[in-house]
Amino acid sequence: MSKERPVARFDTISALRIAKALLTFTVGGFALLVVFGNLTDYGTNFEFVRHVLAMDAQKPELAAVSQINYRAIPWTWAHHVAYIGVILTEAVIMVTCLVSAWQQARAVGRDHAAFHRAKRWGVVGCTVGLLLWFFGFQAIGGEWFGMWMNGTWNGIPDAVRLCTYIAAVLIFLSLRNDTRENA
Repeated sequence: MSKERPVARFDTISALRIAKALLTFTVGGFALLVVFGNLTDYGTNFEFVRHVLAMDAQKPELAAVSQINYRAIPWTWAHHVAYIGVILTEAVIMVTCLVSAWQQARAVGRDHAAFHRAKRWGVVGCTVGLLLWFFGFQAIGGEWFGMWMNGTWNGIPDAVRLCTYIAAVLIFLSLRNDTRENA
């Protein structure tokens, strides 16, 4: 005698779980596109990193009064190390979020503990994303290297956009609203 599978049901809990899996996928998918772009068009974004670290493209009116140019890193090898570090960090975001999205999708119909475990790598990936784009781009790039003074090579608006989205996904992912015990 074979066991009958339970009939799958689509309810609000299932919808919330699917939404969490899809949003985690979007963070991982975005990171995938960024990593692909950075590897296949290395030179374009390398120029961004080079100019930010060298602090050589500040708006003239700000460069004339700035007292932070001693922080500049002029060595090309250091620019490559920093850029490769960014790409590797983006790869971590990509892998952890895509793995979590897959695990969440597979656990949609399972018990709360199984779905909760499936979110683990998504939480890690989103946290790493916030560390990279807030601490790395906004704090270190924006404040330490004065990226905000740069007329052409200013990644702060993009970093703010990414942090806002990723923080929203992380908050939604961590909410305990995907369990049938709460329904």
